[in-house]
Amino acid sequence: MDLRKRLQYAVAALLAIVAFSVAGYLVIGGPGVTLLQALYMAIITLAGVGYGEIVDTSHNPALRIFNMFVVGFGVTITVYVFSVVTAFLVEGEITNIFWRRKMQKRIGELKNHFIICGLGDTGRFAVDELQKTGTPFVVIEGNAEVIKRFREHHGSEADNFLVLEGDATDEELMDQAGIDRAKGLIAALPHDKDNLVIIVMARQHSNELRIVARYTEPKFADRMTKAGANATVSPNRIGGLRLASEALRPHVVGFLDIMLREQSRTLRIEDLEIHAGSSWIGQTLGELKMHQRFNLLVMAVKNIFGDNKFIANPTDSLRVTAGSVIIAMGDVNDIRRARQECEARTATSA
Repeated sequence: MDLRKRLQYAVAALLAIVAFSVAGYLVIGGPGVTLLQALYMAIITLAGVGYGEIVDTSHNPALRIFNMFVVGFGVTITVYVFSVVTAFLVEGEITNIFWRRKMQKRIGELKNHFIICGLGDTGRFAVDELQKTGTPFVVIEGNAEVIKRFREHHGSEADNFLVLEGDATDEELMDQAGIDRAKGLIAALPHDKDNLVIIVMARQHSNELRIVARYTEPKFADRMTKAGANATVSPNRIGGLRLASEALRPHVVGFLDIMLREQSRTLRIEDLEIHAGSSWIGQTLGELKMHQRFNLLVMAVKNIFGDNKFIANPTDSLRVTAGSVIIAMGDVNDIRRARQECEARTATSA
């Protein structure tokens, strides 16, 4: 049972035995016993402080028997209450309150981060990828036990993760996660209907937010797209494609695994968007010298303001324009350097 619920039950049981004791002293003690005397008698009996009886039981066998009942049950309940309170303090609930406040302050300082809804079989892998690539994120998970296992699995690294416990479909909790300042959202809850609700709610907050959603039933893919999702992903479909790839092209899959599975490597395929005002605009790929300067391999280029088609294995003579997106492969740190240079020059030009 949850520690907070145990504490609530313990307090309720203590109040119940106090009320029962007061009522017993009033009824069995006779008309000469006042409410204050009955309450005082109940408190000193349950606490076992050893004060003299304010309500005389020496000449009232029924009251004395009742008093023994109160002592027996009262002491048991009192000990239970103290044990639960001790557990509440020892297990860090008070500390967690201050930790949550600190975490909420850190979330309030985030900008252009990602929100991950769900730490299940899909969401936890998304968390691992964002963590490896140094991308800021906030997790929303409703199951406290799942959060606990997640933290135990990641050890000391989990102290840096920002996790909110609660229902991801709750708009107030989404506000706490900083959805108005977020760059993207991953809806990875196990139920398609819940992910659909999240998409609608998130899209109402921002038209610029990139929303990626998990779906199980194919009919929900189209619904999610219409609701505002930028992309939808089926773990079952991806798993099937992976099985086929392992059978047909094992060496290619092995190379891709270097990027995603090996903990010591952070080789990734990323996109670099060229915004208006960037000094990269007008230069050719050869002039940018992506390999020499950033150790990046350019795999493809597309223009989101043009035909939006990919040009695979582009030549060095291809000229970069506003709206170009360069697909490059390399270490995440090298990709970050290239992106920072482009964005910094864009800001300077602006």
